[in-house]
Amino acid sequence: MTRLKIILSALLFIFSNLGQATTVAQQKFDDTKTGHQHSEEAPHAHTPDAALDHSATTAVQPSENVAHDQAGGVRLTPTQMRLANVQISPLEKHTYQAQLYAPGEIKANGYSSYVLSPRVDSIVVKRHATLGQHIQVGAPLVTLFSAEVASAQTTYRLAKAQWLRVQKMGKGTVSEKRLLTAKAEYEVAHSQLVAFGLSAKAIAQSAVSPADKLGEYTLFAGTSGAVLSDNFAQGQRVDAGIELMLIADESLLWVEAQLSANQTINIDTGTIAQVKVNQFTYPAKVIQEAHTIDQITRSRIVRLSVQNSQHQLHPGMFSDVYFEFSTEQQVLAVPEQALLRNPDGDWAVYVQDEDGELIATEIERGRRFGQLREIKGLAEGTKVVTQGAFFVASEQAKGGFDPHNH
Repeated sequence: MTRLKIILSALLFIFSNLGQATTVAQQKFDDTKTGHQHSEEAPHAHTPDAALDHSATTAVQPSENVAHDQAGGVRLTPTQMRLANVQISPLEKHTYQAQLYAPGEIKANGYSSYVLSPRVDSIVVKRHATLGQHIQVGAPLVTLFSAEVASAQTTYRLAKAQWLRVQKMGKGTVSEKRLLTAKAEYEVAHSQLVAFGLSAKAIAQSAVSPADKLGEYTLFAGTSGAVLSDNFAQGQRVDAGIELMLIADESLLWVEAQLSANQTINIDTGTIAQVKVNQFTYPAKVIQEAHTIDQITRSRIVRLSVQNSQHQLHPGMFSDVYFEFSTEQQVLAVPEQALLRNPDGDWAVYVQDEDGELIATEIERGRRFGQLREIKGLAEGTKVVTQGAFFVASEQAKGGFDPHNH
């Protein structure tokens, strides 16, 4: 009996420890399972906050290479400005030597040139000068024939003979009326030959020339110079007034510059200009300014005189004319390279504001002063990019900002 109790007590102890061990094992298993689930859920639980924190950090983190702001301006570091040679200078007013360009053409000096033309319908008999030939005043140029001249020479012969005859007769022999009539007829016949262009020597020869030479007359050069044109051929019939030859003294030529009809600047007589032809430059002086507008070219003509002692210039050559004069008032000007076109096609310069930002600002272009250009629309003292504007524009383009916020 005692032995049986001992066995039962031992069994109870064993079963009791076994249940406790099972409970502990189950608790450990549950704890382990719960801990594993927490370890798997932890990354998912903290990832959004971490990502948000990381995104926020990235968004506010400044970049050392950002050179633009959202206002459309440009900011450059001192290193960028030094490497790109960007220069900023305040605008100052000065008096400049202005320069105005106009296309031009070399012309013969109309005041010293001579146009050879018949004054009556004629036929060309002989040429005495050729194109480009330099001749002296009084040189024979062309011999012509005209039936009207022949008739006038005949009339002159008769009138002169009559006048000489009545002169030899005394006043008591001929009446005063006949004397005056003979003199008048002679003078009219002489004047007719002069009107036809015959020289004094040719007229004198008309009274004694053989009959087969009547009607022939020679035209002579009225000035020294070069034959610039000869629009005729021997045997050709030419009308009265047609240009046969043009003789001009090329030592002093004209230049006719064509200015836009909208150009309001006044160019006074005596204004100095530079005429450029074939890479050579010649000094010239304004002698006339037209006050009417050419209906075809819509331009006004400014005439200049230019010395041509070396005969390098010839009528018909095209030229570039640069007028030079001083500004009456002080103006603002910047180098041409400081000017750029904005997206609207207007001219602009980069202005530096108080914060050091470079902003494209529209301006109005004015006159040209050599390598400088007058600008309007900015105040004196404004800081402007005078060199390196193209680099500033390229940096602005990288940011994709429109200075006009369009």
